[in-house]
Amino acid sequence: MIDIPDGLIATQSACNGEAGRAFVAALPGMAAEFLERWGLRRDGAAMYGVCALVLPVVREEDGRRAVLKLQPVDAETAGEPVALRLWGAAGARAVRLLDHDPVTGAMLLERLDGRRSLEGEPDPDRAVRVIAGLLAELTAVRPGADARGAGLPGLGEAVSRMLAGAPDVVASLVDEGERGLVRDCAAAVREVAGEPENRLLHWDLHFGNVLAGEGGTGWVAIDPKPLVGDPGFELLPALVNRFDAGAVGKRFDAMTGVLELDRGRAAAWTLGRVLQNACWSVAGGARRLAPEQAEIARAVRGLV
Repeated sequence: MIDIPDGLIATQSACNGEAGRAFVAALPGMAAEFLERWGLRRDGAAMYGVCALVLPVVREEDGRRAVLKLQPVDAETAGEPVALRLWGAAGARAVRLLDHDPVTGAMLLERLDGRRSLEGEPDPDRAVRVIAGLLAELTAVRPGADARGAGLPGLGEAVSRMLAGAPDVVASLVDEGERGLVRDCAAAVREVAGEPENRLLHWDLHFGNVLAGEGGTGWVAIDPKPLVGDPGFELLPALVNRFDAGAVGKRFDAMTGVLELDRGRAAAWTLGRVLQNACWSVAGGARRLAPEQAEIARAVRGLV
């Protein structure tokens, strides 16, 4: 019997409504199916994130420790196995995909140390340098046309949506200074949107999505929401994590240096990320920008 964590039930219901509740209801049967199909036995308590159930397992054929990840297949998750295969083939430090079922989205992944994430790194500057090093490896991969057709969306699609939503964001915000910031974000994105990059992006590489390897060896990226586009779009999570307004410039310089990015383009894409988040938050009822997002936008817009 698989006990579904209350937190996962709550987030699926809140985010996905009836479809989320149906997914949760199907999880025990799905878990039992893949434990049997892939010859796995349970090896610890269930874990979960916003959308996924993760079960520690051992593969009976060779005793390898792994995790079984079950999540809905949607626009954000469909490309995850594609990206993990590409990164694995390139030797990039992303969690290894051991098996995958394309119908349900079930994945068997290598076991990492779930008790130790980059959130626990006491030196935020070091954590940012780790993020930058991982991004340098991940975004070095250029997916081919076959991968693009197998579930990897392009950044251009996200840009079209955020620019279309920008007028509604401006109209909804109650602070004139923040309305000006959003206009500047949209203008900056328009300047770079016509110069696409064919790089494989993680899109969500914050401190919590970096785990230590088993035995505490090295840092590994997990839980991508992959896109194909410009690496400058990757910087915002590490600017927001453990937010320090005085450190935004230093962090931005550290990451653009390691990734060898043009600072102006990276600034424009960072403003695009702020715009994207503003579109989401206003759609959820917000009437102000998140304070740290506004501070980051003010800090980098002079670099465009």
